[in-house]
Amino acid sequence: MYKKPYFFLLSAIILAVFSASVMAQEYGTIQATATVLPSISVTGTNDLMFETVMPGTPKTVNKATIGRAGAFEITGFNSAEISLDFELPPALLLDSTASMPISFGSTDASYDDGTGGGQTAPVAAINPNGPLTLRLGAGGQMLLWIGGTVNPGITQTGGDYAADITLSVVYTGN
Repeated sequence: MYKKPYFFLLSAIILAVFSASVMAQEYGTIQATATVLPSISVTGTNDLMFETVMPGTPKTVNKATIGRAGAFEITGFNSAEISLDFELPPALLLDSTASMPISFGSTDASYDDGTGGGQTAPVAAINPNGPLTLRLGAGGQMLLWIGGTVNPGITQTGGDYAADITLSVVYTGN
């Protein structure tokens, strides 16, 4: 027969040999990283101004009309792709008592990303009636202009009408 101390010594040696192969593992490490783009800034710089409107006579302001077309300035990351979406009112309101229809055609907006000639010679006309995807200029800026048409009724109530035009801009991630 064998003695107990030898059994424990033999068991310890076997355990040490087999567990050494398990403990000889390697590992690797990586980092999770991200670059956060600067926030987009959207500023309305000029109201869309129809000025005096005659009852029964539609009036249009062209997007190229300096000082009367609506204007926005967008600032963000250089050459980043952005999605733009106008929230356009169906009418201008006089308090809560009267409304006057306003419409925006498929070419009633335009933009310049620094490669065009400004408001009177922009890069392109754009449709303000749906979301669109564009790129900011190399300097991270874009200017947009919007025109439209009001259609007062023949018995339109006199007064100062107004409604908000909102431009939402987000990075697309592309």
